[in-house]
Amino acid sequence: MKSAFYALMLVLLLVGISQVQAQQSRSLIPDRTLDIVQDSGYLNVGMYKDFPPYSYEVNGEVRGVDADLGRRIAEGLGVEFRPYWIIPDESLGDDLRNHIWKGHYLAKTRIADIMMRVPYDSTFKYMRDSTGEMINEQVVFFGPYQQERWQIAFDKSRLDGVETVAVFQYHPIGVEIDTLPATYLTSAFGGRLRNQVHHYGNVGEAFQAMEQEEVAGVMGMRAEIEHQLAAHTGNGFTKAGNGFPGMTKQVWDLGLAVRHTHRALGYAIAAIVDGMVRSGEMAELYANHGLSYSRPGYYDEILGPDKNGE
Repeated sequence: MKSAFYALMLVLLLVGISQVQAQQSRSLIPDRTLDIVQDSGYLNVGMYKDFPPYSYEVNGEVRGVDADLGRRIAEGLGVEFRPYWIIPDESLGDDLRNHIWKGHYLAKTRIADIMMRVPYDSTFKYMRDSTGEMINEQVVFFGPYQQERWQIAFDKSRLDGVETVAVFQYHPIGVEIDTLPATYLTSAFGGRLRNQVHHYGNVGEAFQAMEQEEVAGVMGMRAEIEHQLAAHTGNGFTKAGNGFPGMTKQVWDLGLAVRHTHRALGYAIAAIVDGMVRSGEMAELYANHGLSYSRPGYYDEILGPDKNGE
């Protein structure tokens, strides 16, 4: 009887200790509300590292269209822009947990105030795990600012055109490893393209391979493709106009994310982003980087179809 009692007391003690540790862990996370952000004088803008043309560094200078949007948001709040670099984990959910609402277990005090380039998608927003719990309930998704899409570029000296991806049954194509284009091209048309798909560390490396005639085309996100085309001007590379049969989501909206307890900060930033989209300032921002811009589909019901979208 006594042993059972002592065992119960030990369990209760361990539970109590774990609860205290959890509370202490949560207390380490900076509570960066709108007022605190403005009082501190700076905004930590979470962006993916080494991800041109969105966010990257050149000789210590922070560049990219997301970086410039972060600067504009910080300016609208009356604070300093501070880049917060994110190295991708295994999933977007991991990135949100580690950098927005919980913090990485090795650096609990290192947290971003906002995170850029997050899918603005109801399916992702309300995604649940195997137990039925919402995966992203600690995060607020807001401020859709761009619609992204997939794109192929090809070498005109090797291909007359790309009317369909089926042409890559006979010509090699480069993709970034572990991305949707890699999955799609290795499985499309019953896997008939699989042996022609070459995997690289990023889209830039795939373009270098096309320059060396290892591949005849490259697939990636449109902005990535356009950025690399500008960097390889004069090589005879150009964008294709094909679609992607069998791919369920060929275009998607991108927005921002904040911790669920920082909704007021999200509201203030959403107003800045919304004004930029409606006024055309967002399109101009992309044009300054030599990138095409498509307005988020979110605005179609509000402003009507995007006549300037591609």
